[in-house]
Amino acid sequence: MNDALFEEFRTGVRIPPPPYLLVKIMGSNIKTANGIKDKPKPKLKFPKLEWDMTEKKKTSRQVKSVPPYEDEFDFVDAYSDEDSSLTESEELLPENSAPSAINCAFIGVGGGGGKIAKAFLDIGFSRTILVNTTTKDQPDGVDENNFLLIPGADGVGKDVDLGRKILQENSAMVEDAVRARLGTPDWIFVLAGGGGGTGSACTVLHDSLQRSLTSAGSSGKVVYVVSKPSAQELLNTTIANNFEKVKSELSGFPHILIDNERQLQLLRNKVGMLNLFPMANKNFAKLFAQVLKLAETHSDIQTFDTKDLEKCLSTPGRMLIGSTVIRDTSRRDLGAAVLTGCINSSPCEAPSGDSKTGTLLLVATSSMASDPKISKNLEAAFSYVGGRTETLFSGVYIKEKVPGLIAICVLAGCN
Repeated sequence: MNDALFEEFRTGVRIPPPPYLLVKIMGSNIKTANGIKDKPKPKLKFPKLEWDMTEKKKTSRQVKSVPPYEDEFDFVDAYSDEDSSLTESEELLPENSAPSAINCAFIGVGGGGGKIAKAFLDIGFSRTILVNTTTKDQPDGVDENNFLLIPGADGVGKDVDLGRKILQENSAMVEDAVRARLGTPDWIFVLAGGGGGTGSACTVLHDSLQRSLTSAGSSGKVVYVVSKPSAQELLNTTIANNFEKVKSELSGFPHILIDNERQLQLLRNKVGMLNLFPMANKNFAKLFAQVLKLAETHSDIQTFDTKDLEKCLSTPGRMLIGSTVIRDTSRRDLGAAVLTGCINSSPCEAPSGDSKTGTLLLVATSSMASDPKISKNLEAAFSYVGGRTETLFSGVYIKEKVPGLIAICVLAGCN
C-alpha cells in the first residue's frame, strides 16, 4: 500500500484500489472496480432553530425563561411608598345616594370648604372629599376615606401665597385622589372659604380638576362655591385681601359666592352661635341639592331637564340661588313676589343687573295647579322673571304636602 502511494506521488497518476478494498468514509461505501454502488451519503442534519414570536409552539430546545417577577424584581415593592393593600376599586367612594340629574362630586378645600363639604356628605353626596393642609380643621364625623391631607405644612396661617404653593406642588396628588376616590364625575363642585389661606388658593387646582374631567370624557365643568367672610371678619386686612384675590380669580369661572353676613342676618334669631354656620351650610346644601333633584324629576306640566341644568351651571360668572314660599297665591303681583322673595332670602349677594341665564322652579299642590286664576298668576311669574334674564329655564312640579307655593330661583352670569 505504501508502494502504491509512492508511485502515485512520483508519477502523478492515480492507481485504482484493489477490488476487495472497501474504504468507509463518513459511513458510505466508495464505488469500487467491481461496480458496487455507494450508499448515498447521509446528509448532515442540524437542529432547526425556530423563533416562534407567538409562543404557540414550545420545544425542548427553547431557552429557559427568566425568573418570575417576584424573584427578580421584588426590590421594586420593597422601596415603594405606595400602599399595595389598597386597589383603585377599594379606594373608590360609594356612589351618591342623593338624587341628581348630573353625575357630580364635591371637593372641600381648606377649613371653611371642608365644613360646607360635610353638609353635602350628610345629605347623601358620598362622592365628596375634603382637602386640607392640616387635620385640625377636619369636621367631626368625616370618614378618613373622605379626607385628603396635603403634606408640606401644618396649615398655612391664612397665607394665601403659601397655600397656592402647597396646592400647586401637590396638584398631581389631588388629581390622583379625584380619579381613585371620586370615579368619573361629569361635574366637580369646589367648595372653599374665601378668607383662609388654603381655601382662597383653591383656583390653583383648576387645571388639574378640569384635566380629570376631560380625560374621563366628561362634558361638564368645574364650578366653585366660595363663602364671603362676615363683616366682622373682613375687618381683618389679611382676610379681606384673601377674599379679594380669590374673588378676582373666580370671575371667569361659574361660581357661587355665599355671603356669610347675609346668612348671619337670616339665622341670627333662629339658632344659637354654636349651630349658626352648621345650620347655614346645611340649608345651602339642601337648597342646591333640590335643584339637582328637580332636574331629574318628571313633571306632567313643565319640566326642567338635565340639559337646562347644565346650561345654567356652565354659564361663566357669578350665580345666585335662592328660594321663597308664597302662601297667598292669589296675589296679582305674584311674579314680583317670587323674584323678590328668592333674592331677599338668598345666601348670595343680590345681582346688580340682568343675568345671562335664569331658572325658576315652582312646586305647587294639585289644587293650585287646577285653579285657573292661580295658573294665570303662575304664568305671569314666569314672564316677570324671564324679562330679567336673557334665557329662562322653568319647571312646575306637583307636591301635596307643602306650606304654599315653593319657588326656587337660579340666576347665572350675574354682575
